[in-house]
Amino acid sequence: MMLDDTDRLLINRLQDDLPLSSHPFAEVGKELGLSEADVISRIEAMKETGAITRFGPFFDVAAMGGAFCLCAIAVPSDQFERVMIEVNDFPEVAHNYERDHTLNMWFVLATETPEGIAETAERIEEKTGLQVLCFPKLQEFFIGFRVKA
Repeated sequence: MMLDDTDRLLINRLQDDLPLSSHPFAEVGKELGLSEADVISRIEAMKETGAITRFGPFFDVAAMGGAFCLCAIAVPSDQFERVMIEVNDFPEVAHNYERDHTLNMWFVLATETPEGIAETAERIEEKTGLQVLCFPKLQEFFIGFRVKA
């Protein structure tokens, strides 16, 4: 998909300070001379064509009482598919990916409480029969990542 100037303007605008209102897309549209429906349809079209892969908020889970944790498992290659399905069955698993390493399965746990990390890791170990290694965040860095379209 070729992005037009309006798509680029919209991408750049949506990366900062989305209005917290009942109709944020209408407010952004008004700023850019677009209707609410046009803003929404452009976002959907860009997602469908792969021009953008994700559109959504980032939440400070710790400020809300929850926790995130990067986890890894050394999965025998002949069991990878089974273990991946079992791990992904947990609603606390935010995403899961394979790496070419002894620790070949990496995933992020997102839980409502910090204690939920250890509890969920233990349940995953019981289900898979494999040890889950947890790598908690020691320090947070906010880099303000933005991509100019």
